[in-house]
Amino acid sequence: MPARTPLSDDQIAAALADLDGWRAEADEDGNRIVRDDEFADFREAFAFLTRVAFVAEAMDHHPEIANVYNHVSLALSTHDAGNRVTETDLAFASHVNEFAAGR
Repeated sequence: MPARTPLSDDQIAAALADLDGWRAEADEDGNRIVRDDEFADFREAFAFLTRVAFVAEAMDHHPEIANVYNHVSLALSTHDAGNRVTETDLAFASHVNEFAAGR
């Protein structure tokens, strides 16, 4: 399992260079990586979220999810690392990109 140690801003920026569609955000509660997607319709968006759910369960790591009709937003941070981005979040994002690319 990937490490759950908080990454530096530089480490996150370097990793995001290889993770299309993700961006870093930070606030007073920590930081996270975020991805926004638009799909043809609700059914396609929900199918994507179903795949995300299987990754989440397999990794025992669950994203924040927002879904309105055909728009999906995912936010990843590691709660037991102080709501900071860790290698676990980057691994999760990589899995999402694998099936997002083929949609």
